[in-house]
Amino acid sequence: MIQDPTEFYRSIAVKPILNASGPLTMYGGGRIRPEVVEVMSKVARTPVNMFDLNRSAGKYIAELIGSEAAFVSGGAAGGLVLQAAACIAGTDQSKIERMPDTSGMNNEIIMQKCQRFAYDQAYRVAGANIVDVGDIDVCNRSQLESGFTDRTAAVAYLFASHSSSGALPFDQVVAVARDKGVPVIVDAANFLPPRANIKRILEAGADMAIFSGGKGVKGPQGAGILCGRSDLIEAAAVNASPNPAVGRGMKVAKEEIIGLMVGLKLFLEEDEEKENARYMEMCKAAVSILGDIRGLIISVEHDETDYLIPTVAVRFNDDWSGPEEDKIYEALADGDPPIALRFLAGPGEIGIDPMNLDEHQIEEVAIRLKTHLVS
Repeated sequence: MIQDPTEFYRSIAVKPILNASGPLTMYGGGRIRPEVVEVMSKVARTPVNMFDLNRSAGKYIAELIGSEAAFVSGGAAGGLVLQAAACIAGTDQSKIERMPDTSGMNNEIIMQKCQRFAYDQAYRVAGANIVDVGDIDVCNRSQLESGFTDRTAAVAYLFASHSSSGALPFDQVVAVARDKGVPVIVDAANFLPPRANIKRILEAGADMAIFSGGKGVKGPQGAGILCGRSDLIEAAAVNASPNPAVGRGMKVAKEEIIGLMVGLKLFLEEDEEKENARYMEMCKAAVSILGDIRGLIISVEHDETDYLIPTVAVRFNDDWSGPEEDKIYEALADGDPPIALRFLAGPGEIGIDPMNLDEHQIEEVAIRLKTHLVS
């Protein structure tokens, strides 16, 4: 039996980290809730029919979040694959058996060029052809309209922190897609909390949306919340495990499905104002430790688009003469324990995300960060 998880990881040459980067998959996602671990352990050894479990779990989750239907996918990336499969193959068994060979099918997914991201490869896993519209930093309505053909299967939209502000707003994308009779599929994997984003995105017109179950929800890291129109969710399920389809390899274990159900309910019942107040105090303590450093602007940021929870932002200005950002990242990552800083904002800024830290850990992160900033 494992008594000390830190020592166990070290025994296999893996160093546990202080994760100040947020619930990123590369650092293990969010800190799974103890209640989720407990229920997963209890149900793991009881066999069930996975078709029945998928159906019942989807109904339960849909009722929790106020969606027509839902399905537990193999993480958020697995949900993207199922979005594409549902829009391209639907429930047509002959098409499902051919995937990812989608030749002759309506297999085009329109994306604004300014919203392209590394994980949209998941759409191509299901055989989609991505049709870019707009420019690298902006897209307008006419550019979006120019991307539609008689082979358009869907329009994809990304909700993510620090994504392009020049993207055509979601309501306009929905309006154009509705006029063309094409579904809108959304990637909002890391857009929780705030909890209201689930209902907000669905009510704004998303036909299918995917949210991670293992980031802000703090459920199993390998589970995703795929939700939206009942016909499309049904099609996604037919293309998913345990069926012999393109989504077969992205299976979710029965205990993960139950874990997500428990974790999501707890997440939705939590006091978000109280949660953010705690994060704010943690961030203020870190800012106090960092103090005033010439060439840096240090603040606590919190908004509805880029800093979804209170976050320490350290911005470099023209007066900065200290080490470069990448050297700071490397120095903290090479320490013991390694520290992973928030880097999603892009060049000129580093940050401390408190979600996966406690009050003592965020102080340790701030102390070590200051040491490297002033060295």
